[in-house]
Amino acid sequence: MALDDNIVKRWRNTDLLLLGGSAGSFKPIYNSVKIFPANLNKTVIVVIHRKKNFFSEIEKLFAESSRMLMREVSDKDILNNNTIYIAPANYHTLIEKDKSFSLDVSEAVWYSKPSIDVTFESASEIYKERCTAVLFSGANADGAEGLLKLRNNGALTIVQDPDEAEMSEMPQAAVKMNAAEYILKTQDIFDLFQR
Repeated sequence: MALDDNIVKRWRNTDLLLLGGSAGSFKPIYNSVKIFPANLNKTVIVVIHRKKNFFSEIEKLFAESSRMLMREVSDKDILNNNTIYIAPANYHTLIEKDKSFSLDVSEAVWYSKPSIDVTFESASEIYKERCTAVLFSGANADGAEGLLKLRNNGALTIVQDPDEAEMSEMPQAAVKMNAAEYILKTQDIFDLFQR
């Protein structure tokens, strides 16, 4: 499936971009962050599974490579345009009705905290069709149910082609439950982000 006018138009009409992934997703998410223009005119939230109590170099690498403002989510932060937020380890990241963040310490979902599903599901209630969500490589099914909720609420939902994902389980789970409106090659995802 390639880019068409419909997907480009819907992408341009969204205010929020959600990027989710686990094992094997760092490279495509990092490359996405690198190509976003400073005036993307969207809020970006990145949810990547990472080990407990392991403050990785992800934030530093992303910040050095991004033209957009970059920060780790803090509780009660208001979502700002042209900003990339990274979900912190050991918390679930939710979006409230007033478009602020709330951090939750409840149980891990799919052995993960942050959980992609939790963030995607909360975004689906607030942003509906004003949201684009992309699910990349990962070794479990986290994100698939959240992506389905987003799709059912009118969001533009995309998965990285499982054949190109380093770990196909995560995008494949979303495809299986019909959560992905578009299955795109990695390069097509990057191209969309520049349109």
